[in-house]
Amino acid sequence: MLNLQSPIPLYHQLADILMEGIRSGDYPSDSRIPSEPQLAKAYGIGRPTVRQAIDVLVRKRLLSRRRGSGTYVRTQEQEVDLFSLAGTSSAFHKKGIAVDVQLLQKTKRVKVGDDAENPFAGGTAFLLSRLNRVDGSPVLFYMRPVGGRQTFRIGYLDPKEAALMDVNANTPVLVVHRFLNFKQADNAVFSVLYCKTESFVFSQQIGGLNHD
Repeated sequence: MLNLQSPIPLYHQLADILMEGIRSGDYPSDSRIPSEPQLAKAYGIGRPTVRQAIDVLVRKRLLSRRRGSGTYVRTQEQEVDLFSLAGTSSAFHKKGIAVDVQLLQKTKRVKVGDDAENPFAGGTAFLLSRLNRVDGSPVLFYMRPVGGRQTFRIGYLDPKEAALMDVNANTPVLVVHRFLNFKQADNAVFSVLYCKTESFVFSQQIGGLNHD
């Protein structure tokens, strides 16, 4: 129940209660939660407070409103940590997601062209290309560090890459440039990842922040 003596706003308390109900399975995916009048009566609060609580969970993408029907629990997209230092394949496995990894070509030493973002530009480097599939569908292709950084942008694949990812050349994908550091050297590995986001949410955990 709600604690009227708590400094935590009532709408926030109710949002936490509903969120716990979603996570525990009391409100399964695609089920309708009680209506605003029902929640207001059950918790002895006004409908504006209930509406604020629901707004919080809608912003968190846990609930969705359907006009004329009610408020429903969203089907949660599977989330994968894109910056797992143990490797992206390991991040899938931690979620219990089986990944089939295909090596697209033998590792070879290549000359790196003019690329302002590539720390090996103008020199040579070993090239590795691999493709990750989940349930037979391509989701990511990717080229034990101690740190690094990465950049994100929306981009498009050339026809050969698009065929590998089972999309057309006009389909936008998430493009990630990753720089990995090792004890022996910084930026020892540079990789480019192309990610299809239709099946998975690719995330990056950031500590020390707490927002609704």
